[in-house]
Amino acid sequence: MKNNTPIFRGIATALITPLTADGIDYAQFGKLIDWQIDQGINALVICGTTGESSTLSDAEHRRAIAFACEKVNGRVPVIAGTGSNETAYAVELTKSACADGADAVLVVTPYYNKTTQNGLVAMYNTIADASTKPVILYNVPSRTGIGIQPETYVKLAQHPNIAAIKEANSDISKIVETFALVGDQLDIYSGNDDQIVPILSMGGQGCISVLSNVVPKETVAITDQFFAGNVAESARLQCKFMPLIRSLFCESNPIPVKAAMAALGFCENYLRLPLVPMEQDHYETMLQRMRELGLQV
Repeated sequence: MKNNTPIFRGIATALITPLTADGIDYAQFGKLIDWQIDQGINALVICGTTGESSTLSDAEHRRAIAFACEKVNGRVPVIAGTGSNETAYAVELTKSACADGADAVLVVTPYYNKTTQNGLVAMYNTIADASTKPVILYNVPSRTGIGIQPETYVKLAQHPNIAAIKEANSDISKIVETFALVGDQLDIYSGNDDQIVPILSMGGQGCISVLSNVVPKETVAITDQFFAGNVAESARLQCKFMPLIRSLFCESNPIPVKAAMAALGFCENYLRLPLVPMEQDHYETMLQRMRELGLQV
């Protein structure tokens, strides 16, 4: 039987991984985790897309999740990115994350393989069978080349360990259809910062956010105001941060957010190839938008 309590409600930061030429900078990682929690964030996602999971070694991936679980120490839920286009590896990462104390796992659709909808059901059920924690399905077709169709969520919702969806499909009509089909069975989170309020308005539980790396307190305010019944204020805040959101996604995530966090002093602006630092004109525009919001950069 499913647990009807949401994994989190509000904003979960899809946290960057501070990297240097020598590997993960755990001192900065720890400071960043503490700052996010002090700023009132509702949950943290470790080793997701924004955390550059695709270029972390297996040892780095596992250690980063274990480190975060220990550092957070129950203060907020930790959601571990454990997806892969190799199902057997996703199973092993999921088992490892559960053993190390993650509160849930986030599993992206398999990239490059381009399986069928039946393949997605088989893959997710296999991973969910192996998990001892709730599974969040991560639908981001713009990055993986395959999307989870609304009808497929109906099949996946039958698994007791599959609890939620991170919906980063920009097709709002399909998202509405998903709410109609499984909104009473799976918690739905926005995976796009420009759709926080629209998805909340359909009954969503919050957002797994890139924006909240940079302005965690302010991003949480969007959901806090909505849940308090102040929908107009929530919408105003959504609109206020749209220029910065556009900058954070003007190049492939996490290129811009890594540059923004480096400008704020939280990390080096270091990315692993094939990602490279932000183009200068985009960077200057983003800094200006951050200054307009009162950030000291």
